[in-house]
Amino acid sequence: MVVPAPPQAGNRPAAITGRLQRCSVWRRLIRFSGLALALLAGAGCHPQRAQLTVPVSNWPGYEYIYLASERGLASRQGLDLRILQFNDPQDIVHGYLRGELDLAQLTTVEAVDLCYRAPSRCPVVVLVLDESRGGDQVAVRAGIDTIAQLRGRPVGVTHSTLGPYVLSRALEREGLSLADVRLRNMPLAAMPDALARGAVDAVAFYPPYSTVAARRGHARTLFDSRAIPGEIFDVLVVSPQVLNRDRSALVRLLRAWQAAHALARSRPDQARAPMARREGLSVQEFAEAERGLVYFSLREQERLLAGAGPLARNLAAVQHVQRHLGLHAGEAPLPQVTPTLVQAALR
Repeated sequence: MVVPAPPQAGNRPAAITGRLQRCSVWRRLIRFSGLALALLAGAGCHPQRAQLTVPVSNWPGYEYIYLASERGLASRQGLDLRILQFNDPQDIVHGYLRGELDLAQLTTVEAVDLCYRAPSRCPVVVLVLDESRGGDQVAVRAGIDTIAQLRGRPVGVTHSTLGPYVLSRALEREGLSLADVRLRNMPLAAMPDALARGAVDAVAFYPPYSTVAARRGHARTLFDSRAIPGEIFDVLVVSPQVLNRDRSALVRLLRAWQAAHALARSRPDQARAPMARREGLSVQEFAEAERGLVYFSLREQERLLAGAGPLARNLAAVQHVQRHLGLHAGEAPLPQVTPTLVQAALR
């Protein structure tokens, strides 16, 4: 670099003049470097922010992505996270099937359903949100004391196969099947009232709907998913197209989800308050509902999401049970499982 000659130094000694020249050069270089860094930053040399839209329905295990948005944890990861709220998870299923949604928080039962109903959009499981160990329940109205008494009686279930799946597992213990009861399809939000009115004698549901029914004193649980450990997981699924297109954004989402769980561990009441409020529960009720869930850290999920690991085996088992129960017929692909996003998030 050629430095222009400084102005005439006058009567200053040559050594002092030389030092002043060198200082002037360094000041100009520093100013130039600062300007260059500012221009580079403006040109996008820093990582760009990513964007994702995630639907959320009512279930305690689905609330942590909402918490990541509400508490600014996603933003800290450079992710602009948009939350779409749904009262019924089946609306999310239908949105995915129509191609309006590319991400969904669902049970493994519902993920297998998607592959039957739209093989070309068979999703990829990228995160285990929780395992249900007590959350999914079969509850009965007053006057019903055993599952065996449900023979020939109306039972409320969701429009997906999740409700029939849980109900069938309860009936099997009494030597009964779905053919031995009268299924009534209804939205989850309608179940507490249907039970209270006697429109049905039992329902298959989960918090917050089971909490509402119990609060009103109209329901008693006779079966829950503690009796079938390892069968019902809640997962984050994405379409294969989005997995390839938005990989960086998905990694940031997983880190934000992990940060939300870390917040809940360090400040449980502060974290639970917004999640409970969105579900229409008290903080204490939300904490009670979470006792029926098991959460897994990202480190633990490397094993869960391995190619032939527990999740892959669970999906195959769910599909087998659905066929056995007559909930689905014919062949269909299984949801793919990948630990690559979890591994990237850990790095």
